[in-house]
Amino acid sequence: MSHTAHIRSHRKPRRSASTLAMRAGVAGGVLGTLAVAGASGSANAAEPVTQTLELPTLTADLAAQAAQSADATQQAAANYQLQAERDAAAAKAAKQAKADLADARQKATEAKKKADEAARKEAAARATRNAERTTLSTTASGDTSTTSTSTSTSTSTSTSTGTSTATGSAAAVVDFVRAQVGKAYVSGATGPSAYDCSGLVQTAFRQVGVSLPRVSQDQSTAGTQVSLSSLQPGDILYWGSAGSAYHVGVYVGGGMFVGAQNPSTGVVERPLSYDPPTGAVRVL
Repeated sequence: MSHTAHIRSHRKPRRSASTLAMRAGVAGGVLGTLAVAGASGSANAAEPVTQTLELPTLTADLAAQAAQSADATQQAAANYQLQAERDAAAAKAAKQAKADLADARQKATEAKKKADEAARKEAAARATRNAERTTLSTTASGDTSTTSTSTSTSTSTSTSTGTSTATGSAAAVVDFVRAQVGKAYVSGATGPSAYDCSGLVQTAFRQVGVSLPRVSQDQSTAGTQVSLSSLQPGDILYWGSAGSAYHVGVYVGGGMFVGAQNPSTGVVERPLSYDPPTGAVRVL
């Protein structure tokens, strides 16, 4: 024992068991807290590592998706543009085809009208010839004067329907139309190398200073109506009704007439019986 141990103030107080237990519990609690904190800190420290590893992967995926989306959008735009160009080309082609079809139909319609008109005229001419042939034959058989039966293109002798020769302006008209025999028939032509029926008549009378209408319908009413039984050289013959005639010619005497008949015959001189006219007018 220390020499001071017997002195009360120098004795170290003894620690009780309860105090030691309490201190041990506190120490244990502190250690437990530190352990928990350490574990918690370790767990919290691991999380940024995981995030740091995953972030580049996520960013790369987003970039790839964005690139794919951009490519898809560009491709769609290209497809839309190509389709628009195809649609525009198709619309243009359809418009041109429609215009071509309309033009073809118009031309076909015009051609059909011309063909129908030619057929109608030919049919009317046949009907008129058949109807008038009997009348002319009867008139010729009842006439007491001497008639000529020659079909020569140079015939100018007297018949029951005209005088023996043409004189004056009528002779000039007759000479002119006979000089055109053999020339071509062209619709709308008025010479000098080709004529249609009314063009020949108009040009012939222009030689003697007589101005006639251009078309056969008007020429059939241009002068004084005369009967077919009293024709004179220079009279205008017409086929069809007066005012709506479809063909005209010039009576040259001797039972003959000159006319621009059709594209296949051209300008010809024929007997009246070849194509009997419906009527006649006299302008000289």
